[in-house]
Amino acid sequence: MKKKLVSILLCLTLVFAVGCSNGTGQKTIKDRSGSEVKVPNKIEKIISTAPSNTEILVELGLADKIIAADTYSEGIEGLSKDTKLMDFQKPDAEAIIELDPDIIIASGYNQAGSSEDPYKSLSDAEIPVVYIPSSESIDSIYKDIEFIAELLDEKDKGDEIVSAMKDDIASIKEIGDTIKDKKKVYFEIGPAPSLYSIGNGTFLNEMIELIGAENIFATEKSWISPSEEAVIDKNPDIILTNVNYVQNPTDEIMSRDGWENIAAVKNKAVYSIDTNSSSRPTQNIIKALKEMAKAVYPDEYKDK
Repeated sequence: MKKKLVSILLCLTLVFAVGCSNGTGQKTIKDRSGSEVKVPNKIEKIISTAPSNTEILVELGLADKIIAADTYSEGIEGLSKDTKLMDFQKPDAEAIIELDPDIIIASGYNQAGSSEDPYKSLSDAEIPVVYIPSSESIDSIYKDIEFIAELLDEKDKGDEIVSAMKDDIASIKEIGDTIKDKKKVYFEIGPAPSLYSIGNGTFLNEMIELIGAENIFATEKSWISPSEEAVIDKNPDIILTNVNYVQNPTDEIMSRDGWENIAAVKNKAVYSIDTNSSSRPTQNIIKALKEMAKAVYPDEYKDK
């Protein structure tokens, strides 16, 4: 009888301990958007709805836990070919629920152009959804990596990734700070006839400044659609493009009517920058940063 009583008390103690610590094996966190979300203490099955999140997860060594990802994540090195690819612009709630994920790591990109939460039905079904808003600065990218790493019990690995990024950026900035004759740069992310570029408040603008150059639209805010006349009037020394959906994007730029007198075109200083690393806010911006540095200042950055 005594042994049975001890056993019952032990079971009650364990139940009480678990109940006090997390209720049902959960904890409440604040995601990168500032929303409170209840997430499991142990996460084994992840859905990533944006390639930036997928790249971070893979770099953290968690590719085997990604059961589904967005279609743009296809081709990310390290992602299993068995990972289900889905269109998250219009998420299929039923198909997602069938996968029984522990968590959905979503992006501000998924909410673009909509005032409604596209994952509300999934949150209502008690599938935790955490949001990573589209980062506008390098510091925010650090915080994204640290958040995902801590969420998934990979804090040390996250700190290691961020530390390596900071070292690379510091080495670039050290050279950039010495450059006095700053070249004027136009960075094109959308081709004619509807040009698309960047102003301040973007990590790409920050990267241009880090290498010791000037963004011709630095006085503008965020993502912009300048006119061709505005680019011609600014007369950039260098043109960079990460457009990858037109044939020979650099040749296309140099052949535009009225652009022949732009310094960059006259000097054939028009260069392609890797699309993914320059458009996804992840640790891989370092690749784009080095490409930009070598394109704009080849002599100064020849050893990078």
